[in-house]
Amino acid sequence: MEEKRLGQRTGGQHVELQTERVAFHTNTGQLDKVHAEALARLSRCVAADPEGEPMLLEGGVYRGCWLESTGTINAELLTRFAPAVARSTFERFARWQRDDGLIPYKITESGPVFRQIQLVTPPARSAWNHYLQTGRDQAFLRRMYDALTRFDAWLAAHRDTRGTGCVEAFCTFDTGHDLSPRFWHVPDTPHLEDPALCDPDSPILPFLAPDLTASVYCGRKYLARMAAELGESPAGWQTKAEQSLRSLMAHCYDERDGFFYDRDKNGEFVRVQSDVLLRVLACEVGDGEFFAAALRRYLLNTRKFFAKYPFTSIAMDDPRFDPFSHYNTWAGATNFLSLIRAPHAFEHHGRHVELTWVLQPIVTAMANMTRFAQCLSPWTGEEGFTETYSPAILGVLDYIERLCGILPTPDNTLWFTGLLPRPMSAHMAPVEETAYSRTVDGIIYELHVTRERAVIRRDGRPLAEFPSGVRLVTDREGNLKGLIGMTVRQVEGAVRFEDKTCPFRVSGNETLIFQDGAFRSAGGPGVVMPTYG
Repeated sequence: MEEKRLGQRTGGQHVELQTERVAFHTNTGQLDKVHAEALARLSRCVAADPEGEPMLLEGGVYRGCWLESTGTINAELLTRFAPAVARSTFERFARWQRDDGLIPYKITESGPVFRQIQLVTPPARSAWNHYLQTGRDQAFLRRMYDALTRFDAWLAAHRDTRGTGCVEAFCTFDTGHDLSPRFWHVPDTPHLEDPALCDPDSPILPFLAPDLTASVYCGRKYLARMAAELGESPAGWQTKAEQSLRSLMAHCYDERDGFFYDRDKNGEFVRVQSDVLLRVLACEVGDGEFFAAALRRYLLNTRKFFAKYPFTSIAMDDPRFDPFSHYNTWAGATNFLSLIRAPHAFEHHGRHVELTWVLQPIVTAMANMTRFAQCLSPWTGEEGFTETYSPAILGVLDYIERLCGILPTPDNTLWFTGLLPRPMSAHMAPVEETAYSRTVDGIIYELHVTRERAVIRRDGRPLAEFPSGVRLVTDREGNLKGLIGMTVRQVEGAVRFEDKTCPFRVSGNETLIFQDGAFRSAGGPGVVMPTYG
């Protein structure tokens, strides 16, 4: 497929979006139309900043680039599809940083805005992954490292007024949790619209915020990696990260509930079970056992967050839960920002199979999408508020690639996943075969998946054939590295790779390493089953 150049005229500037060469087809034509429309609509979500540099927009009613989303997780995903715009988006936040170290919470075509902090995904992690996937440009890394070092210092100086080591929320918009019961009786914006000021007359503010604290914890871990890559000592960042984690667990974690809550200024937990849990887990908090417990008790629990179309933004058994999705809300609806943040939490702990139980129903909902809305009904999967929303657009591209496509990873491997989209409602036609192509470093890879098998071609020639139900892993040149069990059942068969036939048996979430012409098990965490209350 030829690379696409998509133009978007905004603010008198013509911004060119050059997408990577990807294509997707199915036997039904339903999902591929949505995928093609997602690629086309990316152009509507690119604009120029005041200096004429391109940046990704949130989209829909949101005419700007938000740090919590567009400037972090969205740009991280965009790296796989339009790397030049992704890089420019990251760099806009460094460019418009204030002299005191504060990074704008959003950038519009008119300039930067600093009213709140609005932090979720760690900027350092997203920038680091972009760096790894785009040739390790140290000039980019240095610029982002210096900017994020100064931002970390600003947060430490202005958002730890209680001296706990946690990062404090002064308002609802600091976390982007519009209309969430988490922030009932809390103003939307900081005192006097100054991000360094908390309302002195509030009976409950500031909150010790688990998601903000976890973001800084994880960001410090990645700043340590950046420092080491740049030839500096990572020790200081490692120490600061450990301090953040201790503060998070000491002040925001309730062992009885196994959940993270805000703690108000009176020392009380704000006992609203929200997607804060998923946010914290996506920041790499906790080990494999900790994550498995969260899956059983909350994320895969149909009484809590595992709706028909997961994940809800408030636990469903909370009387404050609101399933409606036709307005900008984090009071219950399934938000696309949660959906694109979720994979890192699962994959960090090798929970590939459980993640497919999220991918499958959401891809079913995507098959009927026409507007690319901000949120979905957790009951029906119908689209809700706004349209041409870049997290939804990138969600389509990302979920299809994870489920049945070719995905380049930050560790320089390629994932070829042999699964088919499985209709979870009668509104999606059964898919019998898919075809996905992607150009990587000038090499054209193609993946054809049916119910029985998957076939990979490299530059038009057969490279590998393997049973459906597993993910084949290669390096970027197409050399076999291993495979992963992607379904709850055990899969047994053989990989035909170039002129070799290599038998294997793999369980769900088990990783096999290809070495000396054979597969050997590297183990796996097993599979956590859904729960019901």
